[in-house]
Amino acid sequence: MGFGPLRGLNIIAGILKPCVYLSISLLPPKIPQNLTPTISSAWGRQHHLSPPSAQVTVTLASSVQNYSKPATYNFLGAFSMLPRLSLILRPLHSPPSLAAFSMARAISGATQLPICPTTNNATSIHSSLHPGFVHFTNRLHASLSSKSFLFGRTFHVLCRSGGNHLGAFGGARAEQRGYRKTRKRTPKNKEKELELSVDICIEEDLPDDDEILGIAEMLRLNVPMAMKVAFDGLKGSAYKTRDPAITDVGGFESVELSVLLCNDEFIQKLNKEWRDEDHATDVLSMSQHVPGLKLPILMLGDIVISVETAARQAEERGHTLLDEIRILLVHGLLHLLGFDHELSEEAEAEMEREEELLLKSLGWKGKGLIQSACDAETNLSSHQYSSDDRKKEGSLRFYKPKFSYIFCDMDGTLLNSKSQITPTTVMALREALSRGVKIVIATGKARPAVIDIFKMVDLAGKDGVVSEFSPGVFLQGLLVYGRQGREIFRSNLDPNVCREACIYSLENKVPLIAFCEGRCLTLFDHPLVDSLHTVYHEPKAEIMPSTEHLLAAADIQKMIFFDTAQRVASTLRPHWSEATSDRARVVQAVPDMLEIVPLGTSKGNGVKILLDHLRVTAEEIMAIGDGENDIEMLELASLGIALSNGAEKTKAVANVIGVSNDEDGVADAIYRYAF
Repeated sequence: MGFGPLRGLNIIAGILKPCVYLSISLLPPKIPQNLTPTISSAWGRQHHLSPPSAQVTVTLASSVQNYSKPATYNFLGAFSMLPRLSLILRPLHSPPSLAAFSMARAISGATQLPICPTTNNATSIHSSLHPGFVHFTNRLHASLSSKSFLFGRTFHVLCRSGGNHLGAFGGARAEQRGYRKTRKRTPKNKEKELELSVDICIEEDLPDDDEILGIAEMLRLNVPMAMKVAFDGLKGSAYKTRDPAITDVGGFESVELSVLLCNDEFIQKLNKEWRDEDHATDVLSMSQHVPGLKLPILMLGDIVISVETAARQAEERGHTLLDEIRILLVHGLLHLLGFDHELSEEAEAEMEREEELLLKSLGWKGKGLIQSACDAETNLSSHQYSSDDRKKEGSLRFYKPKFSYIFCDMDGTLLNSKSQITPTTVMALREALSRGVKIVIATGKARPAVIDIFKMVDLAGKDGVVSEFSPGVFLQGLLVYGRQGREIFRSNLDPNVCREACIYSLENKVPLIAFCEGRCLTLFDHPLVDSLHTVYHEPKAEIMPSTEHLLAAADIQKMIFFDTAQRVASTLRPHWSEATSDRARVVQAVPDMLEIVPLGTSKGNGVKILLDHLRVTAEEIMAIGDGENDIEMLELASLGIALSNGAEKTKAVANVIGVSNDEDGVADAIYRYAF
């Protein structure tokens, strides 16, 4: 198996006794100078890559009593994350010790390919390729604890074996099949056998997903079946355009193939690095066969499938994700066997026929990939590739979250200019919640207003964004609720400042609202006062008969003046900035409102209080806002995003400037940066 500069570490381990023997041999393969492996894709050209330079074989041996067979385990080579993908993933500078290996995600206890039962650790398939049998060997692979230099990635690898768990050895966690003591029998058929070795791998950044894990398990049955049928088709067939480098697989002792399931982000990086095309594709085929190199093993190569793209195509074509992945598998396999639809129209027609024949022979649903792509072009719905790093709607299931929490402002951020949460934003919030990311609201609004807004889009309550039992920062950080929605912080405005504001409101006929936890109080009716309820969904203001009545009604956390944006900037803000001096401070969330809040408080301070309460670090959060009152919150977060409609001061401190709130800025930020 080609594992980069070093070949695979093949470990033969019996039921280990105290004495273990280790042997390592370096065997540089003899490779003709004019021959190199190639990498090809379903929709792209081939690229020549350098072959592996050395082979390492590690054998663990031990005398075993009362057991008739050893168990075979294969570990990924010291310079690779995946068999044969080492030519894509750049090697480390020096080989780590066996202790450096760590086991990735494993699926165990599944049945082997039930075609012809055997008593050994492989499954036999009757084959017309050779008078003997074809054996499908189950392998156990482990990923390096070190990351790839190219992408900083490792792979989860599906492992297959049965029986009891064997304790960790060399940092790897393996399973070993137990065998009954039996008499050794002379095999009835001494004819040559062809072994099919298949590795089904899941890229590390693809999260645990029951459907994907089930498909990976199914592929352990499907891939060798497809290989067998495809090999049968090569024998005696006269193809006009196929590269005949691989013809008689019966001349090999074994055939090896790896299948990797990944997301769009990973396959896009492969395309960019090796095909100079900065977009995701559905499948890539990477050949490892070197014509003219006399080896007992046919290293067929690797098939890389983006389950993210496959899921979209499955939905468009009206079949299941498993059906689509099988179609992509067939396409990738045929590429490895020398078919290339991009050579000419004749080559495309020949590969298209072979796809349809192979799918029909296997009894798999759906049209071949080439036919499906032609249909899509006919229906004017062909895929438009984009180098944009924004994830697609519905695709977050294929990515791991980068942050545990997203702190988000409401007005001007989560809400558009009509004070609504759009369907696109609702979908993004649902997806983020479904992936375990917690959405925390940090706003100048009162909690009842926020709950009412989310009720309109069915995102309030236990499994939604906000409820009376969820944490949050409200009234510019003057009220902070922690676990179970319990109040953990409150700050009230100086009563003298409140009195002065009431007097100013009455004398200058400037509308004013006092926020008292879940209540809003005012001194006279006004259209702008009504808009706070009808447009911004705050509690309907209660009109108090006098200043004294208002001040006596409840503790006041903040007060808001309403006026035109021009008058707020030219008159109200200068006046109250000076009038409050060291007793309070003024802030603005929207241009036509001026807020007076207690001195020493802010939304950012409220976020800090909540993070301390939740024992969450700033590195775990992403924050999205637009107003000047969001500046501290954005500076605090690991990633601070200011929407393009935000204040210039806010955009100046942000890590990223996103699209506006009328362009679903929060949804865009979630799809682009949170995963």
